[in-house]
Amino acid sequence: MAATVRRQRPRRLACWAVIAVLLADLLALSDTLAVMSVDLGSESMKVAIVKPGVPMEIVLNKESRRKTPVTVTLKENERFFGDSAAGMAIKNPKATLRYFQHLLGKQADNPHVALYRARFPEHELSFDPQRQTVHFQISSQMQFSPEEVLGMVLNYSRSLAEDFAEQPIKDAVITVPAFFNQAERRAVLQAARMAGLKVLQLINDNTATALSYGVFRRKDINTTAQNIMFYDMGSGSTVCTIVTYQTVKTKEAGMQPQLQIRGVGFDRTLGGLEMELRLREHLAGLFNEQRKGQRAKDVRENPRAMAKLLREANRLKTILSANADHMAQIEGLMDDVDFKAKVTRVEFEELCADLFERVPGPVQQALQSAEMSLDEIEQVILVGGATRVPKVQEVLLKAVGKEELGKNINADEAAAMGAVYQAAALSKAFKVKPFVVRDAVVYPILVEFTREVEEPEGVRSLKHNKRVLFSRMGPYPQRKVITFNRYSHDFNFHINYGDLGFLGPEDLRVFGSQNLTTVKLKGVGESFKKHPDYESKGIKAHFNLDESGVLSLDRVESVFETLVEDSPEEESTLTKLGNTISSLFGGGTTPEAKENGTDTVQEEEESPAEGNKDEPGEQVELKEDGEAPVKDTSQPPPPEPKEDTAPEGEKAPEEENGDKAEAQKPSENGAAGPEGVPPAPEEEKKQKPARKQRMVEEIGVELVVLDLPDLPDDELARSVQKLQDLTLRDLEKQEREKAANSLEAFIFETQDKLYQPEYQEVSTKEQREEISGKLSATSTWLEDEGFGATTAMLKEKLTELKKLCQGLFFRVEERKKWPERLSALDNLLNHSSMFLKGARLIPEMDQIFTEVEMTTLEKVINETWAWKNVTVAEQAKLPTTEKPVLLSKDIEAKMMALDREVQYLLNKAKFAKPRPRPKDKNGTRAEPPLNASASDQGEKVIPPAGQTEDAKPISEPEKAETRSEPVDTEPLELGGAGAEPEQKEQPAGQKRPSKNDEL
Repeated sequence: MAATVRRQRPRRLACWAVIAVLLADLLALSDTLAVMSVDLGSESMKVAIVKPGVPMEIVLNKESRRKTPVTVTLKENERFFGDSAAGMAIKNPKATLRYFQHLLGKQADNPHVALYRARFPEHELSFDPQRQTVHFQISSQMQFSPEEVLGMVLNYSRSLAEDFAEQPIKDAVITVPAFFNQAERRAVLQAARMAGLKVLQLINDNTATALSYGVFRRKDINTTAQNIMFYDMGSGSTVCTIVTYQTVKTKEAGMQPQLQIRGVGFDRTLGGLEMELRLREHLAGLFNEQRKGQRAKDVRENPRAMAKLLREANRLKTILSANADHMAQIEGLMDDVDFKAKVTRVEFEELCADLFERVPGPVQQALQSAEMSLDEIEQVILVGGATRVPKVQEVLLKAVGKEELGKNINADEAAAMGAVYQAAALSKAFKVKPFVVRDAVVYPILVEFTREVEEPEGVRSLKHNKRVLFSRMGPYPQRKVITFNRYSHDFNFHINYGDLGFLGPEDLRVFGSQNLTTVKLKGVGESFKKHPDYESKGIKAHFNLDESGVLSLDRVESVFETLVEDSPEEESTLTKLGNTISSLFGGGTTPEAKENGTDTVQEEEESPAEGNKDEPGEQVELKEDGEAPVKDTSQPPPPEPKEDTAPEGEKAPEEENGDKAEAQKPSENGAAGPEGVPPAPEEEKKQKPARKQRMVEEIGVELVVLDLPDLPDDELARSVQKLQDLTLRDLEKQEREKAANSLEAFIFETQDKLYQPEYQEVSTKEQREEISGKLSATSTWLEDEGFGATTAMLKEKLTELKKLCQGLFFRVEERKKWPERLSALDNLLNHSSMFLKGARLIPEMDQIFTEVEMTTLEKVINETWAWKNVTVAEQAKLPTTEKPVLLSKDIEAKMMALDREVQYLLNKAKFAKPRPRPKDKNGTRAEPPLNASASDQGEKVIPPAGQTEDAKPISEPEKAETRSEPVDTEPLELGGAGAEPEQKEQPAGQKRPSKNDEL
């Protein structure tokens, strides 16, 4: 019995563990019932949400628009976002920040920083010596990094989503350009952390667009591959993407649609903003020519005037996309001088001629990276606002050689809808139809290291080695393991970008540092000293390229193996517990599992990587030893060779089946001898099964970031606190504005009410004058001193006014409620009286109410009648300016008391069973009452032909007596005069009351 109890205890522990996990999941789901996506463009952003009952909806901002400008105005005491900030760009251009995403992940010497200074000279960019980046210097006391400004925008987008969803939101998917490198992606993640967002994924905007296109055309996707090209020209950049759609077989859900990114081409500076800047420069030249003889200043030196010209250029570009010419006009451009000039589409195309020549560039890059031709492309679809320019469409159509360009997708909202679909798929709170997404690596990543090699002459020299970790256009997310087999002491290796020959010289300068990280390993030699009897299997570095495209080094391990013989010792308690828990989830223990049960660690490189729900990431192991040339790591790995060293560049995955097979060979050869004959000692040694035992030692890792250092934890905490303080200040400002508006509205509304007849009827002239004087004094105070008043002072003033006017408002409200309340009370009294009268008419034999119950109801009815008559009479004697004695709350209380008594009797009548009829002493049935219906009395049955009258007719089978339902406490509707209570079905053998007996 004791053994049984011991076997059950692990099962109970496992069950409690499962319950704890489920409860944790439920608690997590309770806080994540809604998710959001942010399509973060250069000029504007689109926010979408998914919540229960609202599938994939674009969020409207406070101006009820679906698109919000990515603009922030930072002043000393307040901030503005979206359309409000865009309006402030003309009044205060220095404090209004736009297009700051171009500075993310860029050091001060980056060409994009110089380009930003040239485009927006009104902004002062200060140098950050710690990270070699720039800050926005708003004033001597205010400076913000681009990450902090982006964090403000993301926090504002979350507030819009929460107001729209009417619940808190923390989980989000954010879109980023496909050409963002590691530093830029990490900068966006840091900005999201400052905003308090949990980023489920950074999804490339071209991938999000392709996902949105595929989700809404799921039925058109089949096993035949369809190649679609998406040409996305936005405000700041252009990206061309080739996507292949087809259905694939998945392990979890069978045949499901899949999109695979095959090729990507881009131009970082080709977009609508550059066209607007060309137009702004053209308009500035026209304005200077108009004032040439007046010795006026150059309009380019006036930031406000240039902000006005940029806004007019944006409007002009939009109008010229549909018209041949348009008149540009700005009132009071500078020095109160109006500007007016005619601009034609031909002039606009001449200004941007070199930009239009760059339109086919991303197409060629995408085709080269995909290794495809234009003949394999079925359709070219336009995305982005700048593709609406006619000349862009004309040049692109000529470049792709198609009959027409596809415009069957929402060019502005496609990325936001695709991103929010991915957010719902990644969230635990929603279940969506699977759609496999295979994104592609744009920039290859490799590992470089140096080791000593021995030349044939015995001379030792250093050899530089490179291993491709993630190849260009290879799929991600995925995990990879690199094994260093020829190191027994501490060493360093480097993680860098691979061949970037597809980028031009200018793009390479903008790209920044091509060196990512230097990894310094500590403790390698100590791990070898700890296990001198074990065979080294190398130093394994585990890399992860996650769903956001961000590379990380998970851990570095020193792995050792040795062959050990099985001992007949009894399994430990922990082993039994582990086997029991495993059996709960996956069945019993197999012999192979028992052999590997005492391994120190399970080989993680042999398990599937943690990808998204649709496509698990690939996990590959690479080894560093050997001299073979580097091969593409995206190809399927060959089986591990039996030799101890693998050729350089070849993948040598350590498959679990192979290890098991090696471990089982001695046991297969060592079969037991005949029964009863003990084997010889030498044979016994051969026959003992041996297996591999693995030991793993964690290696210390020191990372030296080379491209752009992340914010230290203390700096990040200060940035988070800074943004929280600004948010709290904004909330306090909104609260104060709300209090001031409420006070001002109360003053105006009350002053107007004092002249209305219904208020004059219940107030004296002195009372109205007192209230009017107090309102005027408060209004004067609000105009003179209200600007500096605190929220508490404004609320206190409002409370004083409400207290003064409370009596007046109360009398008016009571008089408004009297007719409705009194009418309802009269109806209830009439129905209750009729019900009581009907109840008293029920014969004693069928009576279901007791005398106490009917007397109680009668008493309540009489008391209510008396209270109503007396109170109405007293109220009629009082003047209208006095506090009324007839109160609506008292009427409601009397109605509730009376309704409670009536409902009690109605519920009793509804479920009461009729009493059985008494029988006389001789056993004969009692005489039916005189008013009984003919159907209740026995009818004489005429026997059929051939049957005597004494023969009894065949009786019908008795119906089973129905059980009465529990008493329903739901209030019943009171019927009118003559309303009949609901009758229950009578049991067999009992007399049913006639209609005259019914109430």
